[in-house]
Amino acid sequence: MSLASPSNSDDRPVLITGGAGFIGSNLADRLLSEGHRVRVYDALSRPGVERNLAWLTTRHGARIETVRADIRDEPELARAARDAKAVFHLAAQVAVTTSMVSPREDFEINGIGTLNLLEALRRRGEPVPLVFASTNKVYGDLADIDFVREGEAYVPTDAGMRAYGVGEARPLDFHTPYGCSKGAADQYVLDYARSFGLPAAVLRMSCIYGQRQMGTEDQGWVAHFLISALEGRPITLYGDGRQVRDILDVSDAVSAYLGAWALIGEVKGRAFNLGGGPQNAVSLRQLIAYMGALLGREVEVGYSDWRPGDQRYFVADTRAAEAAFGLGPKRPWREGVARLARWLASERRLNLDLDLGADPEPFPRAAAS
Repeated sequence: MSLASPSNSDDRPVLITGGAGFIGSNLADRLLSEGHRVRVYDALSRPGVERNLAWLTTRHGARIETVRADIRDEPELARAARDAKAVFHLAAQVAVTTSMVSPREDFEINGIGTLNLLEALRRRGEPVPLVFASTNKVYGDLADIDFVREGEAYVPTDAGMRAYGVGEARPLDFHTPYGCSKGAADQYVLDYARSFGLPAAVLRMSCIYGQRQMGTEDQGWVAHFLISALEGRPITLYGDGRQVRDILDVSDAVSAYLGAWALIGEVKGRAFNLGGGPQNAVSLRQLIAYMGALLGREVEVGYSDWRPGDQRYFVADTRAAEAAFGLGPKRPWREGVARLARWLASERRLNLDLDLGADPEPFPRAAAS
């Protein structure tokens, strides 16, 4: 198989660690629908992921193989990777809050688990494509960036950053144990490309949302907000709710992952920011206002202290990924959030009439100077 042109004519499986999770199950579904075999490697430790796995099995039958194991199980992981034609590494401890409580476990999963996978691929002695799911937390809390408040959102004073977002040239600055463990894994993947020729690339993700997301307060916050709003429960905002994120529909994230694999020969050894970009930037308050408009009622909100490592503003400059992978237009965030609301309501058997036409206050943007 050419590294630059993945083909389903090679019947070896694609390995997805964390393949029963939110992004992993969407990625697996796309690959299986395109005719690839998929091996899902997942400890099934996150509540609800069994439903994702059952959904995949029902849709695709024998073309999906499941290995229920922990990423820290080095021998089992090596067996799962032994014949994979490509690997997408999404298995991780994903919550900053959990890393503050159990930093050793956080590092063992994110740091040692990633090293286990890299060593398994290095020992194969052949170029196995690897795409790693990193995070925007590798850039720290961005405390040195000057912000102003415009309406319900923080925006940077620098016109270039307002127009394009945070680029890959931004210095790395790991905050919290989670930031350190994911940042270390990020750098190990890039170094294995340099030192051992592993065809690997890194995608530093902003906030991904969409169908099959089991949102909680600590991770998957867009779905968590929607679930709370749909069920009439209050949402707690940490800080003042004017912090801004660029949110990206999972279907667009999957396209980026597949693009990285398709062009791994050209992009190996590189890291790319992956997010919704400035056109999909929204503050927490603006998002909740839109949810209230969808539901036709106000969403109850409470406030608590800022959490460690929280960024007032993060919007990814996605131009490098778009150019490298040939990505098309992203799904607009209002459309994507409305679709997710409908899916969540259906999953919970809630009979709701959602107003797809409602818009919150638009996010303020400035042209680059």
